[in-house]
Amino acid sequence: MSSSAPKRRLDVRQETPQRTPGKRTAQRRKTRKRSFTPTPAMAGAFILVLAAFGSTLLGNHDGDSLANDKYQTISQSYVGPDDAAANGKVDISRSFDRELTTKQIKVQAQQVLTAQADLKKKVTAQSALLKKNQWVVPVTGYHLTARFGQRSGLWATIHTGLDFAGPSGSTIVSVAAGVVKSTGYEGAYGNRTIITLRDGTDIWYCHQSRIAVSVGQAVGPGDVIGYTGSTGNVTGPHLHLEVHPGGGAAVDPEPVLRQHGVNP
Repeated sequence: MSSSAPKRRLDVRQETPQRTPGKRTAQRRKTRKRSFTPTPAMAGAFILVLAAFGSTLLGNHDGDSLANDKYQTISQSYVGPDDAAANGKVDISRSFDRELTTKQIKVQAQQVLTAQADLKKKVTAQSALLKKNQWVVPVTGYHLTARFGQRSGLWATIHTGLDFAGPSGSTIVSVAAGVVKSTGYEGAYGNRTIITLRDGTDIWYCHQSRIAVSVGQAVGPGDVIGYTGSTGNVTGPHLHLEVHPGGGAAVDPEPVLRQHGVNP
């Protein structure tokens, strides 16, 4: 009896292993990795090389450390800022600078003192020179009553000087440095003193109540030579001042005084 069911074909196929992606690559990698596994001999050689290289590095480091230690020792010994005194070590650079600065200060101080002394000498000399050559007003507390060139019945000719009226007994001083040429009573001029200056000019001081210098005496500007009076031909106490360049004829005293810085 035949069966109506269809016949099925029995396909027997040999299963082949299914490839998993990456598996062979992994196997290859594993195989490649295992191919570079060092042998004991290679490991020993590598250790020797590493040891030699490390020794070199360590030696260089130790050398640098030694150099640094020496540098630090020198620095601490000679330029240490804080612990130099505590350790009994000398700060050479600072000690040298301090010593040099001290010497410089002393030298500069001496130079200043010397310069000041020289300046003082120059000032003193200049002051003395000015004093010798300066002119001053012959009296104080005065007023001018007669000038050079005026005419009056009081004088035989024109007035030949400058009159400084003031209280009797007022001090009279030399207007400039010179030497006393003559002293004494001289007619209408009363008590008169003549002083010759360095340039030969004669200065007359007339009508004095009293003369305070003597012939040949050296006087300076401002030195007292006598006292105001009314001796001779006068109408009241005053100083009659005359200027005779080179001992010659009288000239107007006022411009001569002004020329030398005196404004009567």
